[in-house]
Amino acid sequence: MRKTQTKKYMLALLPFVILVGLFEIIPIATIIVRSFTPESGEIGLTLANYVQVFTKKLYRSAIFNSLIIAVFSSVIGLFVAFFGSKAAYEKGGRAKKIFMSLLNMVSNFSGVPLAFAYIIMLGNTGILTLIGQKYGIQFLAEFPLYSVVGLMFTYIYFQIPLSTLLLLPAFESIKKEWKDAVGLLGGTSRTFWMKVGIPVLMPSILGTFSTMFANAIAAYATAYALVMNNVSILPIRISEQFVGDVVQNPHLGGALAVILMALMVLSVFINEKILQKDRGHQE
Repeated sequence: MRKTQTKKYMLALLPFVILVGLFEIIPIATIIVRSFTPESGEIGLTLANYVQVFTKKLYRSAIFNSLIIAVFSSVIGLFVAFFGSKAAYEKGGRAKKIFMSLLNMVSNFSGVPLAFAYIIMLGNTGILTLIGQKYGIQFLAEFPLYSVVGLMFTYIYFQIPLSTLLLLPAFESIKKEWKDAVGLLGGTSRTFWMKVGIPVLMPSILGTFSTMFANAIAAYATAYALVMNNVSILPIRISEQFVGDVVQNPHLGGALAVILMALMVLSVFINEKILQKDRGHQE
């Protein structure tokens, strides 16, 4: 009987396994193999593609810029999301429902429409830019939209609603009795969050950061629509190796893609190690 049920489960999972194999495992394996293949098409393995990535300033700056944008946009987005989630959790009721509705709407506003909105507001002839020029507000008049800083601002915009949606359920695990206990012991609200609330939420905070980092470092549409090839980041450098109008080098593109995947896997690995260490201290 048990063997029959196992066969049924395996049969039900078969379409999922096929889809994963065709659209995830095989493409990833192909990219990894291609990254070690000589550009000339000769049979054999080579590290020339990776050597080129780490020796050319263009690709080194792409890795550096992607890391800077991903880390800072994730940290700032997570910081804002923490207080937004905390406010929604403490307020509750109708206000929380309205807040969730707004988050769901704003979280879908990304990609090309987001880049276009920023161009209208803060571009060279944007509304806020013209206001800044007229009234002498230097920050608005000289806002560096088409740069790493400008990209970071656009990334922060879509990082905040995403991280808030991920953090909100975690706040539900905080019990009111814990606050009452801290209050009876003479602790303040700040004491509760520093000693109880944040440590309890830390696994969710780290997991959210890992998700946001992966989301930011692999983002493509917003960056390409906003700066095209004017700012060097990994997703843009990868795409131009496959669809570039001048020179296409899928082998080098494969090496860049493998590095991007390695950075994402590394962030998840570090997150898991920190969580394991945290669980060990709790035990």
